[in-house]
Amino acid sequence: MSETPDSAVRTYTEQHRAAFLHDLAEWLRIPSVSAQPEHDGDVRRSAEWLSAKLKETGFPVTEIWETPGAPAVFAEWPSEDPDAPTVLVCGHHDVQPAAREDGWATDPFEPVIRDGRMYGRGAADDKGQVFFHTLGVRAHLAATGRTTPAVTLKLLIEGEEESGSPNFRALAEQHADRLAADAVIVSDTGMWDEQTPTVCTGMRGLAECEIQLYGPAQDIHSGSFGGAVPNPATEIARLVAALHDEDGRVAIPGFYEGVTDLTDTERALFAQLPFDEATWLRTAKSQAASGEAGYSTLERVWARPTAEVNGIGGGYQGAGSKTIIPSSALVKISFRLVDGQDPDRVQQTVRAWVESRVPAGIRHRITFQPATRPCLTPLDHPALQAVARAMGRAFGKKILFTREGGSGPAADLRDVLGAPVLFLGISVPSDGWHAPDEKVELDLLLKGVETTAYLWGEMATAL
Repeated sequence: MSETPDSAVRTYTEQHRAAFLHDLAEWLRIPSVSAQPEHDGDVRRSAEWLSAKLKETGFPVTEIWETPGAPAVFAEWPSEDPDAPTVLVCGHHDVQPAAREDGWATDPFEPVIRDGRMYGRGAADDKGQVFFHTLGVRAHLAATGRTTPAVTLKLLIEGEEESGSPNFRALAEQHADRLAADAVIVSDTGMWDEQTPTVCTGMRGLAECEIQLYGPAQDIHSGSFGGAVPNPATEIARLVAALHDEDGRVAIPGFYEGVTDLTDTERALFAQLPFDEATWLRTAKSQAASGEAGYSTLERVWARPTAEVNGIGGGYQGAGSKTIIPSSALVKISFRLVDGQDPDRVQQTVRAWVESRVPAGIRHRITFQPATRPCLTPLDHPALQAVARAMGRAFGKKILFTREGGSGPAADLRDVLGAPVLFLGISVPSDGWHAPDEKVELDLLLKGVETTAYLWGEMATAL
């Protein structure tokens, strides 16, 4: 009896498992830490290694794209089908800093396999999740008898994601014609847990600012002048106190302009997830949940905009007392944004709000960091449904849907290329991204291989 396409994928994947893991371990040994200048050469070596491996995989086009910072890798494998859609896969080959003294059980750049897991910096974030595409496309070809993928397949693997992707949008704009695609797959996210395969449908945006208030030209005596001149530390406290209303909503006028509200369908899908608030609170190292009234914890984290005080300071901070009115004070605030919000508009509303609340005698300065735009894929989009079907075939389970509370450069691709962005990741919370003993579950990693083996046929039909 001949094999079905799905069983042929599994057979091929298992036959090549050992070589695949050997190659991944070799890549993980390259300490491609983009945040540390002493590793600039290693980041370049990582790009060169990946480019060569993609060529070995079968991609006829592999290139290293230079940026003002670290290099990115581009690859393309055209489909022989003239009407085949084009899919762009994105991820990153740089990693977070890591050292044995940080708490690792073994050398972070000497990967080891224990109990069905591969430990090493980048195992999950993001080298493992980039690399499963190499075996996945080969399994796709082996199971279908094709000589080219069912879609024209492109890869863009950047080298600065862990440093904030400072050159990513410019790179995408520079090469927009080469990157043109009908859909974008970002493999830099995860699943709910080991037993619950999920597809992420969106990420929040981010706008960060520092607000500085200046009063007296120097610290002055609180007895001689207190109560008679404005105090910058007091005004910072008032500003922070006014940031939210009694229902936990951000109280800045115009902040919610354009927000895409959750649909009843999305709320019902979130509710299907096996969420336990007590467990979540332990992970959050917190004692109670709070936030915007009328929304569940997951809805607050994934689908609602927020304003969080990241740091606040001003005046004397040493032991004992120093009876002064400080000359200055500051607060650092991050705003997480959701679909429909424009970061530029949010910055304008924040500036106007601060200006309206600063009293006479206080000067202020607001500094914003470069913003990240939010990204959301509608649940009924054909490309998203193709991802869910492929993942369902690999896991043999119903696929649920999540969002990410964090932020990333995915929206830049949507804006520059005009294509929907989908998320495909197999990492789980226990993988310890950015932490000591980062690992990837090998069984899940191979499920990622299977998913991509099925995905290109599903995409060819859907798009």
